[in-house]
Amino acid sequence: MATAVKTPSKTVKKAPPGIISDPIADMFTRIRNANSARHAEVKVPGSRLKLEIARVLKDEGYIAGYDVEADGTTQTMRIIFKSRPDRTRVISGVKRISRPGLRVYARKTEIPRVLGGLGIAILSTAEGVMSGRQANRQGLGGEVLAFVW
Repeated sequence: MATAVKTPSKTVKKAPPGIISDPIADMFTRIRNANSARHAEVKVPGSRLKLEIARVLKDEGYIAGYDVEADGTTQTMRIIFKSRPDRTRVISGVKRISRPGLRVYARKTEIPRVLGGLGIAILSTAEGVMSGRQANRQGLGGEVLAFVW
């Protein structure tokens, strides 16, 4: 007579929906996906750092603008894309560099150049979030958040 061996079932813990381990990477992924799908705009959950990143993208001419919509306690940011007359997009690539598992910092003399100067590096410095060109002019280093080209 065979006896059945009862093995305990493994329980896999899943993160609750809506919790993101890297919100900045989520923002860049939403921008990348909406841009490649040729959407006119994309909505992203808002935060102070994301607003500063959007400000840098607008100042450097990669997006047309951004709006903040607040519904009670939650903030939503709407990013409006810019397109060229021949219907090609201004943003051709976005890459997250410093992430929670591996932080990347650059000294004022080691600020990376993206595509030989055709793209920008977004840095978080002691003076705030700025592009690599601005940080170079001001002689500041900091955390390299992303590359945009």
